[in-house]
Amino acid sequence: MLRPVLRGLLDLIAPARCPGCDVRRDWGQEGFCEACAPLLEALPSGPSLYGYGGPLAEAIRALKYARRLDYLPVLGALMCEGARRHAGKVDAVVPVPMHPRRLRRRGFNAAELLAEPLARALAVPLSPTHLVRLRDTAVQASLGEAEREANVRGAFEGRSVPARVLLVDDVRTTGATLRAATGALYRGGARQVRVLALAGVVDL
Repeated sequence: MLRPVLRGLLDLIAPARCPGCDVRRDWGQEGFCEACAPLLEALPSGPSLYGYGGPLAEAIRALKYARRLDYLPVLGALMCEGARRHAGKVDAVVPVPMHPRRLRRRGFNAAELLAEPLARALAVPLSPTHLVRLRDTAVQASLGEAEREANVRGAFEGRSVPARVLLVDDVRTTGATLRAATGALYRGGARQVRVLALAGVVDL
């Protein structure tokens, strides 16, 4: 009887909420609510697990810009669902890095936080030091497609990169950032780079 009582007290102090609409969940319920869950668009192939839009986009924005770190377990679980196809095929999980100046302002790197449970699920190291961001580039969302390519060109450097790497990001839009990061990992010693993003623009 003690365990349900403690869980009930925890729910009163910090109740679980739907990452898509922030509605409070009932005791024992986790993840997206019954209204939001059907709106998640799973993508059958490609580097992105879900389409970027609706409740998932709301959850990612809330995590990154409103510091809703309580959404991380749900979003991390979604990332782990995509781990099966990479099991036994990678030596390390590498998140797309932020520039140190921007990291200090925000306080955390969403890509790295999402990569942590993924690395555990694959039983390989989380290796944020193998890829560094050399320049504090402009925010990609504010740029056109051609400008995005130029913005991140030469922005990354791979260092002592393992042979097989899973490169992880939260959102893929045009793919410019992931392409630039992938090139840096190859130049840093990788023989194979796989890419996984939680969400991506569907028509790309």
